[in-house]
Amino acid sequence: MQTEKYHGYTLWGHAILQQEDIMRPERFAGSGTIMRDSKVVVASGVLGAFDTDEEAESAGLSWCRAWVDGHG
Repeated sequence: MQTEKYHGYTLWGHAILQQEDIMRPERFAGSGTIMRDSKVVVASGVLGAFDTDEEAESAGLSWCRAWVDGHG
């Protein structure tokens, strides 16, 4: 999980392991959560499947920044 502060919000990028078949390589679902004053403002849901947890977390943070820019 990655976190950052952005325009008064706390952003979280999440990676959730998605291994459907033991014979396939691991994949990670990405999502984002935006908080302000210790309260959840909005969460993204699954944004897609990624090859690494870092890519999934980065996608979540990117979604969060875009949401703040559009709604903040």
